[in-house]
Amino acid sequence: MKCLIVDDEPLALDVLESHLKSHPELELVARCSNAIEASEVLKNHQVDLIFIDIQMPEVTGIEFVKTLTNPPLLVFTTAYAEYAVEGFELDAIDYLLKPISLDRFNKAVAKAKEYYQLKNGNEVENSELEDEHIFVKANQKLIKVSYDDIKYVEAFADYVKIFIPEKRIVTLQTMKNMEKKLPAEKFCRIHRSFIVGLKHVQSYNSSEVEIDGNKLPIGKNYKDHFMELMKDNNVL
Repeated sequence: MKCLIVDDEPLALDVLESHLKSHPELELVARCSNAIEASEVLKNHQVDLIFIDIQMPEVTGIEFVKTLTNPPLLVFTTAYAEYAVEGFELDAIDYLLKPISLDRFNKAVAKAKEYYQLKNGNEVENSELEDEHIFVKANQKLIKVSYDDIKYVEAFADYVKIFIPEKRIVTLQTMKNMEKKLPAEKFCRIHRSFIVGLKHVQSYNSSEVEIDGNKLPIGKNYKDHFMELMKDNNVL
């Protein structure tokens, strides 16, 4: 994977370059200190993955990414956690908060590699519905999944991850289509990135749902509907 790192702080560039060296499967194409330099690199080189700072002078990372017609995979970096939501709205693979540890960097790279491999090696199609189960196309075959086995669904750029007992399935699908295909009496979208199976909810409050020890955020636009559904299911 060919990578580009963009940050107006030389030290931050040094840290990212150092972390990249621990991944021989990643090739550093260039390091840039601003969006203008990054734009020139993208015009002249293939880039598969960009690590880009959000807060930069003149043109921010988010403003720059919005100008790209077909952006590479994105990992935003910043010292300000409040920008995470806007970053994910641009389908970023991950969001790294400075100072960036090698362990956290490695997790972001793992996500990027997984998506890159799916995008380039495992072409899949939309899911199909039947009775009490769904057929999901993944790894060039149809996989039968019972509704009752689906614990939750997580958005993953152009794909979704379907979590079922002991494994997960990744398929090319939008969250909007997935929400339409799953029965409303059994599932609820709680966030732009999450749909939960109501029977698998172990605990919840007004801000998060817990399933299998994983705490999933509840978006403000989805909270009222989720709370009403739980009330209708005789949950006090």
